[in-house]
This record gives sequence, structure tokens and C-alpha cells, in this order.
Amino acid sequence: MANPNLTTGSIWRLHHGDQEIARLTVTGADMPWIHAEVETLPDFEEFRPAFAEQERAIDEEDWERADACYTQIRSALALTFPDGSPVAEFMLHIHDDGTAGWRWHDEPFDVVDQ
Repeated sequence: MANPNLTTGSIWRLHHGDQEIARLTVTGADMPWIHAEVETLPDFEEFRPAFAEQERAIDEEDWERADACYTQIRSALALTFPDGSPVAEFMLHIHDDGTAGWRWHDEPFDVVDQ
């Protein structure tokens, strides 16, 4: 049976505290990554620079800077499944073109120093 969280059109939600700041509408999956169109809400703007910096760091293969951006994003934001339940762990990239890619897990990732 297909995972309903991965169904095209499913909407995952990004939160800062109790405020919804973005909706991620699934467009496809290339496991372990899920891809979506992003609808940002007004409170997202506070976090846009962190996602832009993360994308630049990845493009430049500056993994230490990319990890710092990931830590900043994860410490401030939460992601929920389409049913509203919390995602235990995720790595989210929101791109300037209005798309996103992320991977998730039922348990927190083990953080390993590289």
C-alpha cells in the first residue's frame, strides 16, 4: 500500500511555534527525497535568508556552513505530516524557485561530526 504522506497533492506544513509559515504540496518523490511546490505565508519571510544561505553553502560545497544552516532551521521550525502529526526529524531545502525537497525520519537523525 502506498504511503499517503507521499501522494501527489498531499500537503505537509511548516511551523514556527504555533504559527504555520509554509505549505509544501507534494509533486513527487525520489526516495529518500520528497519534492513539493511551496506556498509561503507571511511569517516565512523571517526564515527565507536561512534557506537561501543553506542553498548557497550546498552549491559551494561548504558543508560546515550548510550544517550550521540546517541546525538553525531545525532549531526554529517544525514540520507536520498531512494528517497534522509532527515529523520527528527532517532535512528541508526550500529553493528560490518556489520548490522544496526534504527527507524525513520517524526518529531524530544521529548527528555525526564530519
